[in-house]
Amino acid sequence: MEPNQTYIAKADLQVANLVNEGGYVNAEQSKQFFELAIQESVLMGLVDVKPMNTPSYELSKMGFTGRVLRGATEGQALSEADRVRPNLAKTTLNTVEFIAEARIPYAAVEDNVSGGSFIPYMTELLGKAIARDIEDVVINGDTLSADTLLSKLDGVLKQAVSIVVNVGGVRLSKSVLKQMIQSMPSAYYRGAKNLGFFTSKNAVIDYVDGLSNRQTPFGDQALTKVAPADYIGLGIVPIPLFPENLGAGTNMTAVLLTDPKNIVIGMQRQIKLETAKDISAREYIIVATLRFDVKFRHEPAVVKATNVLATAGA
Repeated sequence: MEPNQTYIAKADLQVANLVNEGGYVNAEQSKQFFELAIQESVLMGLVDVKPMNTPSYELSKMGFTGRVLRGATEGQALSEADRVRPNLAKTTLNTVEFIAEARIPYAAVEDNVSGGSFIPYMTELLGKAIARDIEDVVINGDTLSADTLLSKLDGVLKQAVSIVVNVGGVRLSKSVLKQMIQSMPSAYYRGAKNLGFFTSKNAVIDYVDGLSNRQTPFGDQALTKVAPADYIGLGIVPIPLFPENLGAGTNMTAVLLTDPKNIVIGMQRQIKLETAKDISAREYIIVATLRFDVKFRHEPAVVKATNVLATAGA
């Protein structure tokens, strides 16, 4: 058997073992895929990524939203009107199926199978690309979109509707951030140390550049420091796939203020890989299917700023 055919045969054997297990990668490979996806995605490294065993999962939001304390009278129980019950609302993750098809030339198989690593190689190759696309859907998903990928589910920008601040086309500045914080209900600002701003690269650059224009030592530090930008102690995080083409002029972005753990991405553990060979094109065809969804644990604890100018320029 020629060397190239030997490598293809080894890949065939690994794939055959995978198919015998129903086409699903094993638990360890799934774990590696999740870790790779989180590592490759800026947003998924910050939010709550929840592996799921079933297509649906209920997130409990039990808590008390109002006063619970009452004045006590010795020897007397509270009246029924003074007794409180927790809010028992739930948020449900309902995963949606997505599919990816990759074509890998025989030469690439030969380069990566000699050590018996075809499945890990393939998983890593797809995992990096899939992580990017998951982040895109999680941020920009819109069931009304003409984009066939983004229309599968609503992302966090579409879901944030309770508190929206329209800043009217200005660049990101401390006044915009101040307005957002002041719009956050006090009940959710109590955990301020966990809050953060999330927006596009250009918006963060505008904010830092605005600080650097101040004729003070602080202005110099804003321009030269490596650490992320912040405003009154809250981080301002650039997310690569945040849009910069929103609005009528397709030159706007948005900003979210929330606890990143308020964003939950549910990913079903069972990742299916199916394969075929195109002997004419001398390619392996790898088809991956997976399911995921994204929801806010508590959407009222999110402030969204819209119409933030994001074009490059002065």
